[in-house]
Amino acid sequence: MSDRPSLSTAIAPEVPAKPSVAYRRGLREAFGAPSLVLFASYLGFGALVRDSDLHILHGFFSTATGWALPGQIVLVELYAAGAPLLAIVAAVALTNARLLPMTVALLPLVRSPRWPRWLYYLAAHWIAVTGWAAALKACPNLPRDERLPYFLGFSTTLWTATFAATGFGFWLAGSMPPLVSLGLVFLNPLYFMLIFAGDVPTRLRLYALVLGALAGPAFHLLDPDYGLLLAGLVAGTSAFLLGGGHRASPGAAA
Repeated sequence: MSDRPSLSTAIAPEVPAKPSVAYRRGLREAFGAPSLVLFASYLGFGALVRDSDLHILHGFFSTATGWALPGQIVLVELYAAGAPLLAIVAAVALTNARLLPMTVALLPLVRSPRWPRWLYYLAAHWIAVTGWAAALKACPNLPRDERLPYFLGFSTTLWTATFAATGFGFWLAGSMPPLVSLGLVFLNPLYFMLIFAGDVPTRLRLYALVLGALAGPAFHLLDPDYGLLLAGLVAGTSAFLLGGGHRASPGAAA
């Protein structure tokens, strides 16, 4: 009888996926800087809700259903200013339009035939820059069946922290100066910028960060209403052209 191993024993079996372990890993890794920064940002949002003469339930409902801080701020500020409902809806939709390409980019990475379709609708609701960036970094190193549970675990921690912070911010509103509340809100975009600045695989992204930081204040001074939109359009297009556009490879040197 031959001592040569058969094909079935020569090939090592695949390591089975452990979705529950991946979910718990996501829960743990969201603690620390990600949840603390979002907690501080939503303290500012909770204070803004109270300063706008809205009820705390309005703040909770906004965080529970429209979990995207820029859009939530636009909603509260326009409502407090007495803007028409149609204008508020249009402004919030434009503010949150960035979530669509983020969803399109993340879905192929976390998709697995193991999970039902409704679970992806839940995951899409929890797409925000912090969890999205963490998933893009961690998921390629995970078995495919563990990627969606990891993202859901990470987002569960963040969502819970922001929901609690909305209530605490509302309660603390009377003891926080308005400038402090605004400063807490701006921790969020600053943290996003540091995430991407700390891991810049291509010149294209570096150009976008630098040009966006320069163009934002300049275009705001020119037109406070459309400055942010114009800055994104001009800085993003310029970065695309300077970085070689579609010719920039993911592995290009920074």
